[in-house]
Amino acid sequence: MNLGQFFEHWSIAENPFRGEEARDDAVFAKLSAEPVVEPDQPRTGEGDRKPLDARHSDFEKIVGDLARPSTSIVFGEKGSGKTALRLQIEARAQRHNTSNPAERVLLIAHDDLNAVLDRFHERSGQDSALESLKHFRLVDHIDAMLLWAVPRLVDALLEDPSPAGAITLGESQKKALRKLDGGAKRDLLLLQSIYDRPASAELRTGRLRRTIRLPLGGGQVAWNAALFAGWILPLAALIGWWQLGGLPDVVWWVLVAAGTVAWAAAGIKRLVLDRMAMQRLGTKVRKQVRVSSRSDASYAQSFAQLERVLASPSGLPTTDSDDTRYAMLERLRRVLSPLGYRGMLIVIDRVDEPSLISGNPEAMRALIWPLLSNKFLQMDGVGVKMLLPIELRHALYRESSAFFQEARLDKQNLVDRLSWTGAMLYDLCDARLKACLEPGAKPITLVDLFAEDVTERDLVDALDQMHQPRDAFKFLYQCLSEHCSNVTAQQQAWRVPRLVLEGVRKRQSERVQQLYRGISPA
Repeated sequence: MNLGQFFEHWSIAENPFRGEEARDDAVFAKLSAEPVVEPDQPRTGEGDRKPLDARHSDFEKIVGDLARPSTSIVFGEKGSGKTALRLQIEARAQRHNTSNPAERVLLIAHDDLNAVLDRFHERSGQDSALESLKHFRLVDHIDAMLLWAVPRLVDALLEDPSPAGAITLGESQKKALRKLDGGAKRDLLLLQSIYDRPASAELRTGRLRRTIRLPLGGGQVAWNAALFAGWILPLAALIGWWQLGGLPDVVWWVLVAAGTVAWAAAGIKRLVLDRMAMQRLGTKVRKQVRVSSRSDASYAQSFAQLERVLASPSGLPTTDSDDTRYAMLERLRRVLSPLGYRGMLIVIDRVDEPSLISGNPEAMRALIWPLLSNKFLQMDGVGVKMLLPIELRHALYRESSAFFQEARLDKQNLVDRLSWTGAMLYDLCDARLKACLEPGAKPITLVDLFAEDVTERDLVDALDQMHQPRDAFKFLYQCLSEHCSNVTAQQQAWRVPRLVLEGVRKRQSERVQQLYRGISPA
């Protein structure tokens, strides 16, 4: 017998226990699809929401109240469901935004760190990846988050193509952005000039300024006028002298000289001194924003299009001070507020996956520890969801009391270990089974797939030894697969006997224990 025949007998449309990675798991996607309540749809209370059977029992604590975003820190083993949690948080945020268009949250996915770390390593000049990561700062994290959010906001406003995670703006929201007060418009243009994509950032600075209808500053207009007049006045004087006459020659020469001096002064100021100043400023910013690949010239061309009060070293990230980065985050919040965004949600996941880290606990520690600052984790209107590997939990408890005092983990909704009991895993697997039944099929439960002498308690006890969803799926898949391989289709043995259950339980339990001791791979 093959698995297809087994599933066909039970009216199971697809294998419920095949998925091991939440991002590519179609069954998980079905279970995580939260119902959306439209803004004008009447809501009668908690009964309007369909509970998600695939959620961990700590999910509500972790996600919190999205109207008032808060921080959560979660430690979990490989396969414990951290990525599933991230996807469920994203689904909850999407549902919240649809139901509450005036109190939305911007979700910033700080989880694809390969490109960020590669650029940082290239800029740092260190020989090894670990040495580079030891120089990774909190401000580098904030820069990376802004480099995720700002280009997507600019894409939406300029109607340019945007990658995954794009910010969608309706026509009314675009109008709201164009009608921002002068201060908010300057904030948006400043953010774009620093954190836009390297490929076309300097070109989009001018496009954005025209789109939001932000005029040039008075000083720039005056110098541009002087530069223009420097060409016009001498030319007009010479033409007048040649065509009209009537004035003493000295007057014409004074006009020519005045125009030439204005042109020379404006030319030297605009084309030499300003350009050199912007180049120096661009160099300073490029040295500090180490997670971007923009060049000095790109920054300089963007800054040249800003008012001089904006293109001031005091307001730009020219040092490693975190105050400037906090100010940038606050600027982003001010810009987002008229669009209905009342907060931001920063989700940090997959920190063990970048090629420069490759699961190295020391490298993960160097990357994550700068984030454990109470000032950063408790920002108003910003919730940070950190989904971290269990190795960092072990490293955390070796830190000093001064470190804990700085991080104030007692205020961060800490989940010490994302653990699953046998009963929780049984409910999860049973929900997956029900999600895979064909439409109109007779309802079944997980225990129905096993022989009559196998009780629900037996399955709960066996799943309890698996500890994690990924290992629970492997266990059940192996039970079904081994049973089907040992019987023929003519036997019509549609239930897994206890002997197979016990044999697979023993082998899988040993594998899980060896995995925890580092003896065998996942």
